[in-house]
Amino acid sequence: MSTLPQTMLIVDDDRSNLESLERIFKREKIDVVTANDGREALDVLRRRRVSICLTDLMMPGMTGVELLRASKTVSPETEIILMTAYGTVETAVDAMKEGAWDFVTKPFKRIQIVKAVRRALNQQSLVMENLALRAELQDSRRDRSIIGNSLAMRQTMDMVRQVAPSNATVLLYGESGTGKELFARAIHRHSRRAGRSFIALNCAAIPETLLEAELFGHEKGAFTGANQRREGRFELADGGTLFLDELGEMSPQVQVKLLRVLQEGEFERVGGTQTLRVDARIVAATNKDLRAEVEAGRFREDLFYRLNVISIQLPPLCDRKDDIPLLAHYFLKVYADKNNKRVVGISREAVEALISWNWPGNVRELENAIERAVVLCRGDTITADELTSEIRAGDAAAKQLIVPIGTPLEDIERMVIRETLAATKGDKKLTAQLLGIATRTIYRKI
Repeated sequence: MSTLPQTMLIVDDDRSNLESLERIFKREKIDVVTANDGREALDVLRRRRVSICLTDLMMPGMTGVELLRASKTVSPETEIILMTAYGTVETAVDAMKEGAWDFVTKPFKRIQIVKAVRRALNQQSLVMENLALRAELQDSRRDRSIIGNSLAMRQTMDMVRQVAPSNATVLLYGESGTGKELFARAIHRHSRRAGRSFIALNCAAIPETLLEAELFGHEKGAFTGANQRREGRFELADGGTLFLDELGEMSPQVQVKLLRVLQEGEFERVGGTQTLRVDARIVAATNKDLRAEVEAGRFREDLFYRLNVISIQLPPLCDRKDDIPLLAHYFLKVYADKNNKRVVGISREAVEALISWNWPGNVRELENAIERAVVLCRGDTITADELTSEIRAGDAAAKQLIVPIGTPLEDIERMVIRETLAATKGDKKLTAQLLGIATRTIYRKI
């Protein structure tokens, strides 16, 4: 884990002593800033992150103890070390009860004060690492709705976390049911805009005549039924993230207006003349091949390139079958609680059938299948009998692999390895034995 650079603030009204300490710690390769009194020190603490503040105890205007108390409000993570004369050691001890890290007495030796600061910096490193780990744990809990630990999912989530802190437009590609909105929300949560609104709009669910008003808002009287002014999704998402799902369904007229917002950051409400400016990050999603839509003349090429700054391909469920048992048990708990049923497990035969089915409807189809099974379950365990005949039949069909004539050998190899892994429930050693290859070859191919 990388550590943040540590900065040390030295505060002393004695100029010669301040310069001497500054030289000492710069030789120790520590980033140093200085202040001549407590008020100047507080200004520094407000402006930048400081790991350690080494301050004189007795200073005019604001004492070291007063600076300590003020720093706990302005920069509570900063550790305070007090420099004091022998006559004020008792005061320094009292200051430690109020949260000071340590104190050193004057006249001090170089090795003594460097040792005290180094100890404090080491403590700060541990604190910051714990904070980072806590934040990472919190992030993983926030993303608990994105279930999966397969290689495909780990790679996708790595990409999400990498692009989230930027302001770049993100285009999510994925089949229906792959959870595009969940990934869009994850991007928002990991971004600097996490404290602002996440606004979602399914472009396919809104009639073409109303989509423009939904996006940009409308003025009173703009059209029949517009009885009052209404803010659009762009205004609501100002400072946050706007998620546009099923973007490929947008009409050419609306595409033109969306392009203007992406280029200029401004628009007018329907029926209005006032130009409005917004700062909304766009995350868009589609299950269509937008390049093909561009070639067919159904999607603007310039808008495509504006949107396709960063693209992420979401894996279909058939490419992450290792995640099926985990997802199935997650949905089992959700719908058992929702329906007040004591269903606690899934039989081995049912799990095998779930893994064998190819899930054309992806995670959404799996969720529906588990909800149905929970409702129909008579005991405390879902069996294959509670699954649809289609899924049960898929288990038998999975024993065979039909390859169309002309399929490239590379694709055949991929299909055989993937389906054999599914049949062995991810057992790579058994898969290698069945295919007559080395186990390390399976890992390399994966």
